[in-house]
Amino acid sequence: MNWKWLSLTALVGLVACIVGLYLNNYAIFGAGPATITIQVVAALLMAWARLTFGIRSFHGTANPTAGGLVTTGPYRYIRHPIYAAIIYFLWAGIAAHPSLVTVAIGLLATALTAVRIVAEEKLLVTMYPEYGAYARVTKRLVPFVL
Repeated sequence: MNWKWLSLTALVGLVACIVGLYLNNYAIFGAGPATITIQVVAALLMAWARLTFGIRSFHGTANPTAGGLVTTGPYRYIRHPIYAAIIYFLWAGIAAHPSLVTVAIGLLATALTAVRIVAEEKLLVTMYPEYGAYARVTKRLVPFVL
């Protein structure tokens, strides 16, 4: 299976979901203190992950980069903090604007993010043999839980 192309296809779908939520009465944005707080925390998590990982992570496909496995910063607690931040942000917006359409878009976006995670992990295992041990002790999206 071509994990890079599958990842790129999932990215295109994820972008479409984000646009769909935005066009659906700005359902991507929180509307009260709780959902806005979750989105601020999600944005901070993404910024922390980007700063920790560095510029090398800007690419559309799941593509492990040279430079070693990153296990510091938020990666110490979550294997995929950027994907986690996306999911937290999206679902906070959906919680603020629940409807059959927004929930369906959220489920699709979550599934597409899961595809990207699986694709990335398949490639990481081949590039970094130590990834398996890291994955056994670090949760994917929610620290200490999931």
